[in-house]
Amino acid sequence: MDTILVTGGAGFIGSAVVRQLVRDGKRVVNLDKLTYAGNPESLKTIAKATNHRLVEGDVLDGEMVLALLREERVEGIMHLAAESHVDRSIDGPGAFVETNVVGTFRLLDAALEYWRGLEGEQKQAFRFHHISTDEVFGDLPFDGSMFTEETPYAPSSPYSASKAASDHFVRAWHETYGLPVVLSNCSNNYGPYHFPEKLIPLVILNALEGKPLPVYGKGDNVRDWLYVQDHATALIKVLTQGAVGESYNIGGNQERTNLAVVEAICDALDERRPLESGGKRRHLITFVTDRPGHDRRYAIDASKIERELGWAPQESFDSGLAKTIDWYLDNEWWWGPIRSGNYAGERLGADKK
Repeated sequence: MDTILVTGGAGFIGSAVVRQLVRDGKRVVNLDKLTYAGNPESLKTIAKATNHRLVEGDVLDGEMVLALLREERVEGIMHLAAESHVDRSIDGPGAFVETNVVGTFRLLDAALEYWRGLEGEQKQAFRFHHISTDEVFGDLPFDGSMFTEETPYAPSSPYSASKAASDHFVRAWHETYGLPVVLSNCSNNYGPYHFPEKLIPLVILNALEGKPLPVYGKGDNVRDWLYVQDHATALIKVLTQGAVGESYNIGGNQERTNLAVVEAICDALDERRPLESGGKRRHLITFVTDRPGHDRRYAIDASKIERELGWAPQESFDSGLAKTIDWYLDNEWWWGPIRSGNYAGERLGADKK
């Protein structure tokens, strides 16, 4: 599989996947709408790579997608394009239905027509990899239980409901039309190039600037944290080695309460870059009203992908968080324009479709 279409490849997880594929020598066609979360600067390290093409376009445009698949003779699709912020989904669920549900439907239709036109080994080798989230499973009690691939879906937010719907559409296109698909559901990602509305980058940057650190409720909601580069490696394994029709849960096996995450960031920054006042950043923590439908706990059982595909995370939460904090300290050129409000997802170096 030498030519891969990645949707949402200028986003946080997508750009990590694209950078890895390009380093592996694959030809990557990177289709991204370049909304607020799609940042071409996240692809700066591969800007001169001849095996990467960034295309500005929307998965809702099925005819454009089909033409692109044919033009590039794509051998696999990794579908990461999605609206992904729970708070935004509560305030404006319509965009999540359009992108995550209708967009996936249009992409599936284009992929099916393209796949039907392939022959022989090309048709046999083609894969459609749909990347999803553990939030489709709802939440867990505070015990030793974990999400498995057989856990029933029980989404709590408009975001997770839209991702659950898209998962079902992907499975239906496999069962009804035979489209060769694989699926994966991941736990909370963190790492470099993470848009600073999400918990870890928001806390890092607020803490650097001595601003309040908002924590929902009492901060006792638990998440399983997965370093983004570990996730990218897992996704490529699922695409290239996963069994058709199967789904794989991908997690870091690193559960932490939200409050523990915020406190760890405060302590690490106090060591690396103390406040001028000499105070401790934990004093900046501010508890705010919990959001509606806030899931209590997520935990992923990733034994299937480890057993069948030989993948396991390389980073602990402590090592991954240290790398993440150091990256933000060293790369203000990336996050500075976003924080200052001078960023609008500039369409740098992208073909328009």
